[in-house]
Amino acid sequence: EFRDGRVELGAGQMYVVPRGVEHRPSAVDECRIMLVEPRGVVNTGNAGGTYTAENDVWV
Repeated sequence: EFRDGRVELGAGQMYVVPRGVEHRPSAVDECRIMLVEPRGVVNTGNAGGTYTAENDVWV
């Protein structure tokens, strides 16, 4: 979801969010996602809070 709209994806599809664009990944049903971000990016941006994850965790 973006402030001005949303992108809906199906199975096997991918979308690249441009750098600096505020967004919120979400799903109606349970799904698997892969987020790839540069080192040092905080997952909640400037918002902080309980959803902020430990930074630079490699899977």
